[in-house]
Amino acid sequence: MHTFTPLATRARLLFHLQAFSRLLLFWLPFCVVAGMVGAFTWQPLYAATAATSLLFLRFLIAVWWPWLSWRRWGWTLRDGELLIARGVLFRSITAIPMERVQHVDVRQGPLEQWLDLARVHVHTASGLGADGVVPGLVHRVAEELRDALVKAAAEGDDGV
Repeated sequence: MHTFTPLATRARLLFHLQAFSRLLLFWLPFCVVAGMVGAFTWQPLYAATAATSLLFLRFLIAVWWPWLSWRRWGWTLRDGELLIARGVLFRSITAIPMERVQHVDVRQGPLEQWLDLARVHVHTASGLGADGVVPGLVHRVAEELRDALVKAAAEGDDGV
């Protein structure tokens, strides 16, 4: 069994802020529109009850799911590869061999900047975008992970 480094404690707040942003910017307008459309096709009381129930369910998910997700994220460097663990219902562990690493990015969105957090994007030879992402790292730790990945990938460089 591998010992994974957990995300920063502040990442839990980040995950909650992102979930509540989705709730306010997507789910609230969606439920209002769905309730209004439903009022024309069903009885208004049923439509309002359905829309309110959906919004309440999404609120509960916004409160509960980010905490579970934060607990399940982790990463570790071992034996020439980066392991990334994640997933609440379906657990996933991604192994990225250092010799496949093409480049590594450290990125911050507005909320991450405010919380001094960052995410590390690891790109491999597949060319399909980031093949591994580790969110919710303290910015200093994200830069250290990036530097360690770049160094390890350069050591294993075969000159191709």
